[in-house]
Amino acid sequence: MTSLFDQGPPPPCPAFFNMAAHVLALADSQPDKIALSVLSLSGSERWSYARMKAAVLGTGTGLLQAGLNPGDRVLMRLGNTVEFPIAYLGAIAVGLIPVPTSSQLTEGETAKMVADLTPGAIPRDPSIACPDTPGIPQILLDDLEAMRDLPPAEIDMGDPDRMAYIIYTSGTSGIPRAVCHAHRAIWARQMMHEGWYGLKPTDRLLHAGAFNWTYTLGTGLMDPWSVGATALIPAQGVDIKALPLLLKRHQATIFAAAPGVYRKMLSDHPDIHLPDLRHGLTAGEKLSETIREEWFEATGTALYEAYGMSECSTFISASPANPAHPGTLGRPQDGRRIAIVDENGPVPLGNEGTIAVHRSDPGLMLGYLNAPEETAAKFQGDWFLTGDQGVMDDDFYITYAGRADDMMNAGGYRVSPLEVEAALSRFPGITAVGVTDIEIKRDARIIAAFYTSAGELDETALKAYAEQTLARYKQPKLFQRLDALPTNPNGKLSRRALRDQFEAKT
Repeated sequence: MTSLFDQGPPPPCPAFFNMAAHVLALADSQPDKIALSVLSLSGSERWSYARMKAAVLGTGTGLLQAGLNPGDRVLMRLGNTVEFPIAYLGAIAVGLIPVPTSSQLTEGETAKMVADLTPGAIPRDPSIACPDTPGIPQILLDDLEAMRDLPPAEIDMGDPDRMAYIIYTSGTSGIPRAVCHAHRAIWARQMMHEGWYGLKPTDRLLHAGAFNWTYTLGTGLMDPWSVGATALIPAQGVDIKALPLLLKRHQATIFAAAPGVYRKMLSDHPDIHLPDLRHGLTAGEKLSETIREEWFEATGTALYEAYGMSECSTFISASPANPAHPGTLGRPQDGRRIAIVDENGPVPLGNEGTIAVHRSDPGLMLGYLNAPEETAAKFQGDWFLTGDQGVMDDDFYITYAGRADDMMNAGGYRVSPLEVEAALSRFPGITAVGVTDIEIKRDARIIAAFYTSAGELDETALKAYAEQTLARYKQPKLFQRLDALPTNPNGKLSRRALRDQFEAKT
């Protein structure tokens, strides 16, 4: 048998569709139910479904009144506040194409996106870095907030295959790529509800991430709302140490976070009593068995891991109905067509190959913006190649076998070493640089930069330079001078050798 999971397609997406309308479809039948609570130690800011829908559609009206037209791109430079999802869904509701971005991006990084996108407007918190944009209006917070009270916009219904939003991801070339997604992407996420979350309308799902992280937008907000559940999000500035108290106080039934959050919680609270919690969800980076076991010992609840990427969200996962076999990521979600392939197609069961998604998957991207050749290069026939290696067993459970490239993972963000190397190579005195992620202690990885130079360089200056040119999650936490960087037989930099050499010495 070949390494192919195919148990039938998901139900087809309606022919007349809008992503925001789908997310808030239950608002009219349960107007007074709490859709969102923004949590702090001093209390919570609560949003009913009726209030959230009114704010979203009012914002849609305001964006159109600002001169935007359906199809225009809207670059979002907003912080970790409720304005982010309201503006995001408001744009989608009226046929605009929002581009959510990390508030950690520098002015220079944002300027490249502006040039790439030519947005029609930039909703912006003045505290978030953004270049001057002559000719492109910046809509500030007061104006955004005022839009909530405008009359509701008419929702722009249409072809589910038309573009709905764009997200940026680090490309293997070192250039961040704009990933274009269709309205149907939210329809595909229904396969996660049973295949990963075990999500119910009665759930209260607390996501530890920021509003402006795509993991939070999907898992923490849009998916709970699409089934009529309640989303719980910590307010900006809430420390990880406060999460156990917030989980208990607000009776969270599902908790979602990156593995590093679970690790930090366990180090601060070895005994966590959460009587309402059914289980936890984790994604963004590989979950270690140590964290999984220690979380169960501390709380008595399981962690369910999911694997995915910006181009297709998650599609392999464990779930309450199908817990992962030991050492595996889980299995493809029902409705997916997933294979382990080599250059000839699906490989025999038990053989290693590249994890691949069939191009018919409704959650798969439309393509990379302005990059048709790079889009085409990600496909092999009908298969989208993830670039990660895996092995599928007889029950379709998949064991992760490592990256086929040198992509790093920093707190749930995929980061290209080429992008970081290109920035650091301009620092005066550096003659060559190699960047990789390294394990500094059990289950803790950081980005490290190894460089050559005539003499030792000032580490404080190096870190200051990185802060000026790279988003915080891309910045190396360690700088180390070497006499020479390791190379492979072809003379190219070997980042794996850098990683192995460092870890062998520690």
